[in-house]
Amino acid sequence: MASSGKVIITCAITGSAHTPTMSPHLPCTPDEIASQSIAAAEAGAAIVHLHARKDDGEPTGDPEVFMRFLPRIKQGCEAVVSISSGGGTGMTAAERLKVVFRTEPELCTLNLGTMNFGYHPMIARYQDKWQHDWELPYLESSRTEPFINTFADIEYMLEKVGDLGTRFEFEAYDVGHLYTLAYYLDSGLVKPPLFVQTIFGNLGGIGPDIDNLVFMKRTADRLLGSDWVWSVLGGGRHQLGLVTTGAIMGSNVRVGMEDNLYLGKGELAKSNAEQVAKIRRILAELSLETASPAEARDLLGLKGADRTAF
Repeated sequence: MASSGKVIITCAITGSAHTPTMSPHLPCTPDEIASQSIAAAEAGAAIVHLHARKDDGEPTGDPEVFMRFLPRIKQGCEAVVSISSGGGTGMTAAERLKVVFRTEPELCTLNLGTMNFGYHPMIARYQDKWQHDWELPYLESSRTEPFINTFADIEYMLEKVGDLGTRFEFEAYDVGHLYTLAYYLDSGLVKPPLFVQTIFGNLGGIGPDIDNLVFMKRTADRLLGSDWVWSVLGGGRHQLGLVTTGAIMGSNVRVGMEDNLYLGKGELAKSNAEQVAKIRRILAELSLETASPAEARDLLGLKGADRTAF
């Protein structure tokens, strides 16, 4: 497994699963996404992972909404921008990829398979307290609509997005996704170093157990060889324990309000930067250094911010 000896912190700023009712601190507007991204970078994030939302918080794949905050982030910090190709429930692959073709980022996500991705269990916690009419049906839709990423979708991304010089943050929600990635590595459609985000604790994917963390790493080592870069993401209350364990085992880490709205038990995070600062303190206590954006770019083989289209 490729390693720089330092830990890359990725911060996922807003995502598409949480809704405004769940936290007053969730960044939704372009101003909020830009300012929280810059603050997260200042706190130590080498990569900021970005979705877009309308001003009322509803997820959107509209490239013009992304363009209301991407240039500000690029001007305001040195962090690598990783743009999600995940979009939100109900979006086609073509809709989700419009922003990637418009902005030509250094990194974008590639989800390694179609799956049930259930965030509808959060409905029970908030009942009829919704701020916006779109929130309840949006959350409920994850009960009835799968998150679609066919082999044809994956191959289209590998062939077309790769032409932009954009590299991938491969998102593996289960062990079968690692086999899919290995298939494309063996076929020559993907080139190392492979940046692999292993994701634990989302309903429909692999569970947030330490045994699963170990199993995913062993499987990736066996299938992908030595030239892959590991990162760990834990959903909800499992975030901090999983990413800390991963870091001890040699992984990079991802935090942020896309994955977890809380800083500690019963305490909402007031910003993404708070989560970044907390994991950075933990890493320091473990005698682990954090990577700079320049070091992350070097390790992941990225093209540089000057070659993006925003």
